[in-house]
Amino acid sequence: MIATIPSSLRERQHLLIRQLANSIEKHWSKYLTLSPYQIPEDLGYIEGSLEGEKLVIENHCYQTPQFRKLHLELAQVGHRLDILHCVMFPRPDYDLPIFGVDLVGSQAGIGAAIVDLSPVNSDRSLADNYSQLLANLPQIDFAQPRNLPEWGNIFSEFCLFIRPQNRIEEVLFLNRVSQFLEIHCQIALEKSPLVCSSKKAEILKGQRYYCQQQQQNDKTRKVLEKSLGQVWTNRYMTQMLFDCN
Repeated sequence: MIATIPSSLRERQHLLIRQLANSIEKHWSKYLTLSPYQIPEDLGYIEGSLEGEKLVIENHCYQTPQFRKLHLELAQVGHRLDILHCVMFPRPDYDLPIFGVDLVGSQAGIGAAIVDLSPVNSDRSLADNYSQLLANLPQIDFAQPRNLPEWGNIFSEFCLFIRPQNRIEEVLFLNRVSQFLEIHCQIALEKSPLVCSSKKAEILKGQRYYCQQQQQNDKTRKVLEKSLGQVWTNRYMTQMLFDCN
């Protein structure tokens, strides 16, 4: 088990980001057997400058028997931008989707909130047990759903992408992420490792495609490049955020 990681950055971020970061760690600690993950050298904690404001990035990573990498990233640009990014990468011998959640906020509120369990099999569909459990969750009618980016064909039919309009919607999103996490962790614990090499190869191919598509996120790339340069950004995008060796 792990305790919630003390983070001075986290305490300065938007309330929903603080709550979601704590909730993610709580679920990981409750359901999974965590061990340390070796973060690439100099990519755990980063400082830079963006248009005269300080950029800070903190990365927290773990691994488990089912997941090769659990990654929680917190970032802040001065007083105008707060970010949470989280991805759970399954090991290739576990037939599991990729859990991901992102929040982007500012003093005006949360501008983007997205959560999904993204399939990586050849037909890009979730297994029946996931589909049934997700379909049975109570429907929530958020006031302002958002459109997925052009590269967003990696997401499932259950992907939730919104701009929360008030505190009530923020709490509803937080609860929905918790439900996704509980379903994912519980199913992962019931899974046995694959023995079929062709199935493992299919899963690894799907994970690589997921990473390739995510690396097309121009908004993330531009922010990092302005602050830390193109070479560093490419290394960070491919070795820290969306690595798939």
